[in-house]
Amino acid sequence: MAQVRPDSFLTLHYRLSGLDGAEIVNTFNDQPATLTLGQGELAPAIEARLIGLEEGCRTTLALEAGEAFGQRNPELVQKLRMSELRQMGDPNEVYSVGDVVQFPTPDGQGAFAGILRELGPVEEDWALFDFNHPLAGQALNFEIQLIGVL
Repeated sequence: MAQVRPDSFLTLHYRLSGLDGAEIVNTFNDQPATLTLGQGELAPAIEARLIGLEEGCRTTLALEAGEAFGQRNPELVQKLRMSELRQMGDPNEVYSVGDVVQFPTPDGQGAFAGILRELGPVEEDWALFDFNHPLAGQALNFEIQLIGVL
């Protein structure tokens, strides 16, 4: 049987869920996923746990709080001026709490996202964004069925 290596191409079904069983992602009822390890398609901690597993196996990996997506960092919760946000994007955009907003990287070559957590009063011109990964600091279960390993 083929074993997963750091550069393997995988076909698999997977289910990512919280410890309460609430599903975050589930491919078992649809098409399997295909991905190449080492390309950033999975969190590095999850990829590391897949190394050595054999084609055909089905297992559940228990991921400790913060193992997959890091610990929550309070410094990544930041207030931004709405006037600056409008300069970076569409000046007519209407924002709501819970929106995921894309921001350009300083070099303009990429983007990163933040979740809008709070809007200040209009006269104060601010919004509170959380730039932590939404699953940061959470313990998770990652169930997999390895269909193919190349």
